[in-house]
Amino acid sequence: MTLEKLSQTYIPAIENGLQNAVASAAGEGAHELSSMLAYHMGWEGEGAGPAARGKRIRPLLVLLTTAAAGGAWQAAIPAGVAVELVHNFSLIHDDIEDNSPLRRGRLTVWKKWNVAHAINAGDSMFTLAHLEILRTQEMASLDVTLQAAQVLHRACLHLTQGQYLDLSYENRQELGQADYWPMVNGKTASLLAACTELGALIAQADPATRQSYRQFGQSLGLAFQVQDDLLGIWGQLELTGKSAESDLVAGKKSLPILYGLSQQGKFYQRWTQGPIRADEASEIARVLEDEGGRDETQRHADRLTRQALQALEDAKPSGEAGAALRELADLLLKRQA
Repeated sequence: MTLEKLSQTYIPAIENGLQNAVASAAGEGAHELSSMLAYHMGWEGEGAGPAARGKRIRPLLVLLTTAAAGGAWQAAIPAGVAVELVHNFSLIHDDIEDNSPLRRGRLTVWKKWNVAHAINAGDSMFTLAHLEILRTQEMASLDVTLQAAQVLHRACLHLTQGQYLDLSYENRQELGQADYWPMVNGKTASLLAACTELGALIAQADPATRQSYRQFGQSLGLAFQVQDDLLGIWGQLELTGKSAESDLVAGKKSLPILYGLSQQGKFYQRWTQGPIRADEASEIARVLEDEGGRDETQRHADRLTRQALQALEDAKPSGEAGAALRELADLLLKRQA
């Protein structure tokens, strides 16, 4: 597999860049701060290792896009590191906001230290990301570097806007499908769109190609999230690692749930009576499916998948990196877990 081959080169370079960035957080008397970040990144502490690190999909997208657009992948390492740091900043803060004690089977930073330290750790990672994107000037022009910083800053704003909407929706009952798209566009798609746009920018692709790559990343992110919503209710436990109806029990305002509420049928009636119990979740999932929630969600997943793949073809990715980019898109868009 071309993706596996290139990943064996790209991922170690990304990891090295991440470790160097995180190490710089250890200022005078602040070594534990760097350790908090290293713990969250999966390098230190109990349970450290590949499973605790995540897949580094976002930086891989940056480097693959740069190479597929005709640039040198090495020039994209700072940008790849920056987006991964932003992603992990958001995870540290999301865990606090969601009161989540575990992340990838390990205690979250706030649970291991405390909320105040975790907020500060997230802020540190956010700052490191913006310092890292400026390192683009070591291998690209100042103009490209400034544009790259602007792309990243804009994505961060959209990310926090999406998180705001997600939090605000928790206490809102009258929501429709139209409310869903700005939330997931911010929370999920904005950073993936930035990844592919940054890659094309660093490769100095023409504006039309850069826009096609950005559209690819955005549609990829939306399709990924819709697929995640589908799996959150109808996924297989042995593949997803969580109960198939977990989103119902959690009360998550996912796409199939918002669709079900809009129908104002049996699902709507039960939802408005109070939280779904674990022992009734399977039956409620069946009711939602009967009312068209699963088919509607799959329709959107299919539509966005077609959009993503068409945008990628419009960008005309070339070489081994282009083939690897197509492989990665296929894996993300057709996953079952």
